[in-house]
Amino acid sequence: MANTLSILKPSVNNLTTRIFVRAAGLDCDEVDVWGKKSTPEFLAKGPADLTPLLEDEGLPKGSLWESCAIMQYLCNRHGLDRFYPTDPGERAMVDSAMFYLVGTLYPLLARATYPALGFPQYAGEVATSDADDEMKAKAQKDAEAALAGPLEVYRAWFLDGRQFIGGDMPSIADIRFAASLEFLRAIDYPFPAWAEEYMSAMEEALGDAYSEPAADVRGYVDYVKSQSS
Repeated sequence: MANTLSILKPSVNNLTTRIFVRAAGLDCDEVDVWGKKSTPEFLAKGPADLTPLLEDEGLPKGSLWESCAIMQYLCNRHGLDRFYPTDPGERAMVDSAMFYLVGTLYPLLARATYPALGFPQYAGEVATSDADDEMKAKAQKDAEAALAGPLEVYRAWFLDGRQFIGGDMPSIADIRFAASLEFLRAIDYPFPAWAEEYMSAMEEALGDAYSEPAADVRGYVDYVKSQSS
């Protein structure tokens, strides 16, 4: 029986799992819940009101959110070692790359790109405060400038001479990283040459499994940019 994956197509968090299930060849029914979240039915399955949301009979509560957790679970359930190595050291590097993204890189990326994308910011951010437009614009630019540090960590530490974090082939950490970088196109971020080469290598390695769902994010980014030009 196919799993169900509730998604929002313009989201890079959702793009992560959409790429993964295609690359892994998993039977998964996608349900676009744009405009349909926050209903009692959806909240009964995912009280955090987040996507992507995986429904799978093997889960203790029947569902699971958070893109990294979903990929880890599916790799463990289906023995997908090529995406999530079983060697403790290699797996630790994949986990570390994902946790560093979620905890450090993505919050900066969200502050830098969400205003341009028209996405709501998180409570407690400058963008949701009573600060004036000048201060909000400064906060956005500060976040954009701060991205250079974590990106260099990926180049110098997690990649460190490898084509991918996973070595010769992309891992789930690579999928999470590359998908996240797609949002930086919304602000015309000046990618270092290595990052452009990395993203091209990811798409070449995964083919349509990457390109097909990425087209939804890219289309949304292009639409948003066309509205501001």
